Amino acid sequence: MHLEADVIVIGAGIAGAGVAAELSTSHQVVLLEQEAQPGYHATGRSAALHSEVYGNASIRALTRSSRDFFLAGADGQDFAHPRGCVHIARADQLDALEAFAGQPTVGPFVSRVSGDVLRERIPLLKPGHVVAALEERCAFDLDVAAIHQHFLRRHRANGGSLHCSSGVEAIERANGDWLVAASGRSFRAPILVNAAGAWGDRIAAVAGICPVGLQPKRRSALTVDAPAGVDPSRWPAAIDIAEQFYFKPEGGRILISPADETPSEPCDASPEELDLAIAVDRVQQALDLPVRRITHSWAGLRTFVADKTPVVGFASDAPGFFWLVGQGGYGIQTSPALSRLAAELISGRSVPADLQDQGIDASDLSPARLRAEVLS
Repeated sequence: MHLEADVIVIGAGIAGAGVAAELSTSHQVVLLEQEAQPGYHATGRSAALHSEVYGNASIRALTRSSRDFFLAGADGQDFAHPRGCVHIARADQLDALEAFAGQPTVGPFVSRVSGDVLRERIPLLKPGHVVAALEERCAFDLDVAAIHQHFLRRHRANGGSLHCSSGVEAIERANGDWLVAASGRSFRAPILVNAAGAWGDRIAAVAGICPVGLQPKRRSALTVDAPAGVDPSRWPAAIDIAEQFYFKPEGGRILISPADETPSEPCDASPEELDLAIAVDRVQQALDLPVRRITHSWAGLRTFVADKTPVVGFASDAPGFFWLVGQGGYGIQTSPALSRLAAELISGRSVPADLQDQGIDASDLSPARLRAEVLS
């Protein structure tokens, strides 16, 4: 006996929950999650920063398009909290800073500040180490749990169902529908959305569909105590212009990361001791920050395709199979716009006008672009 629906979404992280919330206003949606709780992997391990100049041009456009959603909040909850973000440079990195600022999708959204001015805001910066920075005009912390739960609540309120501990065992196409077997249960729908994150290509393989070349990459982070008498709560997040490290306040402590991108198989990622040591070393070159202990450490997988642009669209080799993968480390900050875009395309409509105004083109995100690159 199959549980019938209009759409089956595989993966209940931020991508799957977001598109399920949007689609459930007009479709019967089943959301399948392999773990015992949604958001266990990448969604629950995000640095939770909204940065409108981070990532490539497509990511930046999707992030800008998501701003109003975050600032408005919902369900009586705030999704955004003041933070700010600076992209910092040493003297030998000034050319890279200028090149970054010269991009048309960066320059209008940042202001240049001197190292001396920045030291007034981040007193632990070593004198002379950072000589200049670019300060974002609109950057803030995100409450990832609140955003994720909002999507899940909307999905449930619209009559959608969520099935956790439902790892996919088999997928087949029959009589114009997708049949999905998951942990002893069977589901049927004409449209199947692959929002399985690092496991996206594996889900495609189960369905007999060509992969898009997803590469999960491990990103490590840790928190340490601030020195006695130092309150980092009002610091901006700081990202090295070469993306060799970043740091930001986190719950009264300081979160630091080596911004590592170590290729990995899909897994429950955990940090390597060497990566944690590298993070501390890199940050200590910029900050006068004694580290006596690591209070917490973790790792997550950021999953990319070759051009680091999300894959959003129907597969050309399988009717009704929709890709929603490859968000990299930008899945949270792009989730409102990406969810709306995916829902519109699944429903047979075009890119919403406000997303088009930001420069979002469905062909830039389509899985067809990846096949074209392979054939060229």
